Amino acid sequence: MTDFDRTLRSLRVWDTELPVFAPETAPAEPLPLFHEWFVAAAEAGQVEPHTMSLATVDEDGRPDVRTVMLHGADAGGWHFASHATSAKGRQLAARPEAALGFYWPVQGRQVRVRGRVTTSPRDEAYADLHARTTGALASALVGRQSEVLDDLDTLARVSRAAWERAEAEPGAHAESWTLYVLEPAEVEFFQGDERRRHVRLRYRRDAAAGGWTRELLWP
Repeated sequence: MTDFDRTLRSLRVWDTELPVFAPETAPAEPLPLFHEWFVAAAEAGQVEPHTMSLATVDEDGRPDVRTVMLHGADAGGWHFASHATSAKGRQLAARPEAALGFYWPVQGRQVRVRGRVTTSPRDEAYADLHARTTGALASALVGRQSEVLDDLDTLARVSRAAWERAEAEPGAHAESWTLYVLEPAEVEFFQGDERRRHVRLRYRRDAAAGGWTRELLWP
């Protein structure tokens, strides 16, 4: 057995007391419950609860996934940002559907969101960018995300110039910076259980009724 196999088989999950989730007490819409679970995860010590997996599909139907940062969650949807010229930006332009996945192991919880993705107005994207750190602005000014890089010296040189500009021009614009909004069609809340009787509650948008349908799922 290799070190990898030995390590893999030695790992356990949820080595802590898990919260109880009573789905019958859940609100009629998913957003308030997401806010509640997000705050609870942060207060429980979850590292980077605002990071999430973003899954997209390219124009050939091939799936892709990466970790990005949540920029907000409101009545409009779940917000995240990237360059329109990046791989994810091109994929969303070709097929504006995506899925998000949050995993907060400190409480044995997951949240999955699926829906259509739109772009916010340019001024909102710039406001989002300028509300972030100097490093975030410098990274955005570098651009060229997902392009082939010749060598790390080139990255260091371009990044240094971007940092200098970000410090000198905190209001500088990164033309390709885009704020995306995923409008949810489905939102699932998963509460892990030590005896594997996991509780799964799914919200499905009911366009005809103008609201949400709630349903339990087998684990």
